[in-house]
Amino acid sequence: MILVTGGSGFIGSALIRELINSELDDVVNIDTLTYAGNKENLESIKDNKGYFFEQVNICDRVALDDIFSTYKPSCVINLAAESHVDRSIDDPGVFIDTNIFGTYTLLEASRLYLNNIQADYRSFFKFIHVSTDEVFGDLEKTKSYFTEDSPYKPSSPYSASKASSDHLVRAWHRTYGFPSIVTNCSNNYGPFQFPEKLIPTIILNAIEGEIIPVYGNGEQVRDWLYVEDHVKALYLVATRGKLGETYNIGGWNEIKNIDVVKTVCKILDEKIIEKPNNITSFSELISFVKDRPGHDQRYAIDATKIKKNLSWKPEETFETGIRKTVEWYLLNRGWCNRLNTNDRERVSHRERKTIKTLN
Repeated sequence: MILVTGGSGFIGSALIRELINSELDDVVNIDTLTYAGNKENLESIKDNKGYFFEQVNICDRVALDDIFSTYKPSCVINLAAESHVDRSIDDPGVFIDTNIFGTYTLLEASRLYLNNIQADYRSFFKFIHVSTDEVFGDLEKTKSYFTEDSPYKPSSPYSASKASSDHLVRAWHRTYGFPSIVTNCSNNYGPFQFPEKLIPTIILNAIEGEIIPVYGNGEQVRDWLYVEDHVKALYLVATRGKLGETYNIGGWNEIKNIDVVKTVCKILDEKIIEKPNNITSFSELISFVKDRPGHDQRYAIDATKIKKNLSWKPEETFETGIRKTVEWYLLNRGWCNRLNTNDRERVSHRERKTIKTLN
């Protein structure tokens, strides 16, 4: 049994679908179902006899203790996190609660459980903590890559809270011998991603004829990782990873944000003949907006270690993955429309007020 926290979110639901559909293991999903957690993400496997759901916050120690006692997992994969930089700037306290205190609470519940189970089972237990490349800061002035040994230099409340959670996991390993592994991934994209993120924002705003907001000049560089490649890597780490180690998971796809936007617009131009608002190309909707505070210029992951030690590499190129992603959103407009879009509309309204055309 694998316990997945945040399993109704974007990456968590992709992981659970992979585990259940590939018959890799039974899963108990812990999710508090905040705005980004959606039970519909797991509609396809909800009736599988190997899938269990518990609506629980990872800050709730009593509930966690009960879940560990009931399900007796052999592995925890921690994906429960507040993850949007803009939201962390507006309300950092929520990120401190979930990403730091929540990780601490989950670690302690796991440690108590581990101390109380039989030694034969204890040796199989692993705690996989899923983190981000944003903890390493900015690579703007260098052509190098983030490695597992890169120093932490977080720039936002979000990345600082994730850095803190990484340090907690490593401290528990060092002090208590807790059987943990940390992973740091690059920017994920793919089906079921909440609309506030860059790629779904591009797609959904475009097909609605709304502006496509691009921060600053759009020259920020990110390494893009297709979500299904990421979750396959996580399963390898959970089953073959070495305790106490860190594994960087990247897509080997460094692309400027503005080029991501233009690529999506080009695919949409091919797919949609009758375009909104009398435009001839979706690229006409691109609008540059005021840059976010502390915006990092470049992230880039060196995923050599996981490739060498666990024989993992991404199956999707950005070209194949982004086309699959655009097609999924076009075929699943109902899923998008059923989401609670109040927060997305608030962000879009703020961006409209700060539009700056860079001519």
